[in-house]
Amino acid sequence: MSIDTMKAIRLHEFGGPEVLRYEEAPLPELKPGEVLVRVHAVGINPPDWYLREGYKDLPPEWRPSVPFPIILGTDVSGVVEAVATDVQGFSVGDEVYGMVRFPSFGESAAYAEYVAAPASDLAIKPAGIDHVHAAGAPMAVLTAWQFLIELGHNEPNPLQPEMHRPLPLNGKTVLINGAAGGVGHFAVQLAKWKGAHVIAVASGKHESFLRELGADEFIDYTKSPPEDIANDVDLVLDTLGGPTTSRFLRTLKRGGALFPVFLGFSDAEEAAKLGVTVSMTQVRSNGPQLAELGGLLNDGTVRVAIDSMFPLANARMAHERASSGHIQGKIVLTVE
Repeated sequence: MSIDTMKAIRLHEFGGPEVLRYEEAPLPELKPGEVLVRVHAVGINPPDWYLREGYKDLPPEWRPSVPFPIILGTDVSGVVEAVATDVQGFSVGDEVYGMVRFPSFGESAAYAEYVAAPASDLAIKPAGIDHVHAAGAPMAVLTAWQFLIELGHNEPNPLQPEMHRPLPLNGKTVLINGAAGGVGHFAVQLAKWKGAHVIAVASGKHESFLRELGADEFIDYTKSPPEDIANDVDLVLDTLGGPTTSRFLRTLKRGGALFPVFLGFSDAEEAAKLGVTVSMTQVRSNGPQLAELGGLLNDGTVRVAIDSMFPLANARMAHERASSGHIQGKIVLTVE
């Protein structure tokens, strides 16, 4: 490998995990406002396979144009190799983590040995966790944070006319569906940290894991539909979302709120009758929020659970693991 190239996972076409190619790619050029990071670990997230598949579940008018070949991924942890002259706050040798350029595309992305990231997307890696755990955090923990704690930006909301507004959680009952997954396991911990009574919904094998993270109650959806058990809930965070998210209207008290993470809710009239607020947002890169979260990750208030690890060259296997479901925490790629 020359000094002008690096190893990366690139797409040349849409398709299944088999279209992920481990190959040489141009080393990213450092631009103003950016930091060049030598990547040690990469967190994988649902948008990675949505892009790989060609965003087939989105309406055609929502599908972005994809400039093949393209490198996948957003979540990285690594060491600063170089800093643009106009960047302050980072130095060569700093250990950093971040979610790079989401939701937009850039010329440099995460499934690679190096990434050139906007400095505003990065934060100093918490010293108390390693690169694997740091890489597992950004998108999932920022999603939980921006839905539940603080939105942190003023960008227009592409999912609804109004801004999403998190609600005070202290003393409230919060139900989290998909609680064992990436977003879910962080949401359990953040809601508990903010003083909520947390009901976790997942399959039975995840019960002890979720109770360790602070869940007060657990519902095994393989035995009973959660909407038949839970009631008088103040807030539902449905990390799975989709067309079935409307069933959680039955669990909410009048004046409660339903936050679906993914598109598909279509019962606005029923929600209005029940006085339920339904609200969504799209997670966005935010280095300052990751810096704030770094304190919680560093002292163990929030833990990053790792489902599995694969070398960067085996990204295909990581995507196959993701498609098999029942993930506990995050899947991470390691970069030698």
